[in-house]
Amino acid sequence: MTQLNINKVKFLEKQLKKLEPTFAKGGKLEKLHYVYDALATFAFTPATTTSRGAHIRDGVDLKRTMFIVVLALIPALIFGMFNTGHWHFVAESGNWNLPYWDNVLDKFIYGAIKVLPMIVVSYGVGLGVEFIFCNIKGHPIHEGFLVSGMLIPLVMPVEVPLWMVAVATAFAVLIGKEVFGGTGMNIVNIALTARAFLFFAYPTKMSGDTVWMGGQEADGFSGATFLGDAQSLLSDSPAVNGVDGIMAKYSFMDSFMGMIPGSIGETSALACLIGAVLLIATGVGSLRIMLSFVIGGLAFGALFNAIGVNDYMNVPAYMHLVVGGFAFGAVFMATDPVTAAQTAHGKIWYGFFGGGIAILIRVLNPAYPEGVMLSILFMNIMAPLIDHYVIQANINRRLKRLKVA
Repeated sequence: MTQLNINKVKFLEKQLKKLEPTFAKGGKLEKLHYVYDALATFAFTPATTTSRGAHIRDGVDLKRTMFIVVLALIPALIFGMFNTGHWHFVAESGNWNLPYWDNVLDKFIYGAIKVLPMIVVSYGVGLGVEFIFCNIKGHPIHEGFLVSGMLIPLVMPVEVPLWMVAVATAFAVLIGKEVFGGTGMNIVNIALTARAFLFFAYPTKMSGDTVWMGGQEADGFSGATFLGDAQSLLSDSPAVNGVDGIMAKYSFMDSFMGMIPGSIGETSALACLIGAVLLIATGVGSLRIMLSFVIGGLAFGALFNAIGVNDYMNVPAYMHLVVGGFAFGAVFMATDPVTAAQTAHGKIWYGFFGGGIAILIRVLNPAYPEGVMLSILFMNIMAPLIDHYVIQANINRRLKRLKVA
């Protein structure tokens, strides 16, 4: 770091120190102390230290861990903005085969105009609820919403109204987290709780052929996703001509890159893979869960391919990995350290069944083409039970060794 940058950092630290008495006990803005504390400790190492008991000295605290996850989400966010703009212009022109990489800047600008307000609303409402609770309960602001605030918009269709994003965010923070005691105490993923709330409360805004296309002028254009078209294979009048038709409309490479309609941040498996590399390299994300999630999805997909009693079951197993929210769920949702399994072997079983059940719901439930959300929420509930049996199995093995000894 250059001397100029060091001086800038020191200047910022001095300015924060000058403001500290205003927010301290007895100051004019005493009630906003925890808001100040959250901002100050995000920029600089906290001044507090442990006085007794075991503790770990480390420069990486929970805020910085959450910030790494946000960085890992940036590729999905940036691509999601561009993809949103592309499908808006596809709907506007009525041409499904509109060249993807034409007018890149216009597409990105349109996508940013649609997506950024959703992020602002998500963070504004979520952090607002957090600020209220931290003042009521008298505790520091929890850092967990740094990630949830970004995840919530990325798992939504672009046409979800902002007021619905606000209501879903407030519901997820209040019912999904605060009633259980705040960050670290919630039993289900907060972002998926918000999505589940909207899906069951306002299903027409979370599914269908038009919600993936930005702009009201998209109404009337059939912008079905891969999963929507695949679901139609179970009907008497499918939208595509069998498995060959759906594979022709959505190639593996287009699906892997993310050049298909879908939720804002979920379409690009490549962007999710880039985020996965960062999370694994920094030790923030669990490789066991990500890998076992993929293996579970492949295993169940291959099983249905072998059964093959209908066209949907014949969709190649590998295609399930790159469409819908599978890749996004495997990297950013299933790996939530609070709601996932905690034991090493438990993570493998948790991920395997999470990926497998996602495919199970997709293929066997014609009323619900995407299964990742419900699968991960179900495994969130099952995670403590999985850990219990893993630990009990370890105890039983050691007792047997003790008897032999």
